[in-house]
Amino acid sequence: MRIITVANQKGGVGKTTTAINLATALAAIGERPLIIDLDPQGNASTGLGIERSERLLSSYDVVVGNASIEQAAIATAVPGLSIVPSTLDLLGVEMEIASAPDRVSRLKRALQLTPANAFSYVLIDCPPSLNLLTLNSMAAADSVLVPLQCEFFALEGLSQLLQTVDQVRRTINPDLSIQGIVLTMYDGRNNLANQVVDDVRTHMGDTVYQTVIPRNVRVSEAPSYGKPALLYDLKCAGSQAYLQLASEVIRRERQLQAA
Repeated sequence: MRIITVANQKGGVGKTTTAINLATALAAIGERPLIIDLDPQGNASTGLGIERSERLLSSYDVVVGNASIEQAAIATAVPGLSIVPSTLDLLGVEMEIASAPDRVSRLKRALQLTPANAFSYVLIDCPPSLNLLTLNSMAAADSVLVPLQCEFFALEGLSQLLQTVDQVRRTINPDLSIQGIVLTMYDGRNNLANQVVDDVRTHMGDTVYQTVIPRNVRVSEAPSYGKPALLYDLKCAGSQAYLQLASEVIRRERQLQAA
């Protein structure tokens, strides 16, 4: 079971879209992925068509210790893909566990208690901040996947995130690695977007995936129908890009395991 946290402290960079569609692509090629929605906004849950009334157990219950991951996981409309949904209860979880000695390892413990063959990939969709929930996800993860929007302040935000990953590696999870950086919302007609792509590749080298996720209307529409883009319109450019990204992720994971 490989655990990947999808993180960036900036909002609106495509974290949830990437988590949903990458997980769907992994399911499409025979993997058994699980998404853990760790964002109180619950966009990953909504984007997979999970109604609020269906979220009887959530990632909040997992973090506070009221439920196991297997108990909280719900099957989605995507064959083979499950999700631990989010509820607004997560907004108060930091205050509840702030004084607990194991406050940053709650999710890690829950995943350790999950049978190794239950899921082949776990993708954790983080909130857009570097808070206790994000630290829980990094403490539990094997690697971090960073969606990065092709816009002016991209590298500035990336620098802060990489510092956090280094700090987590030094203090609570020495095995944490950067799975890769995926450039999102790319518009080839925009000179600035091309400049950002060049700058990020120059600074980060092979850490950046070859696949670039284009700005795509069909990908933007899909969540309002409670579907991943790959179910909403498989042939659109965004869906095809996420399929390519899934193959890159699996290739890197195999290289990491071989090493």
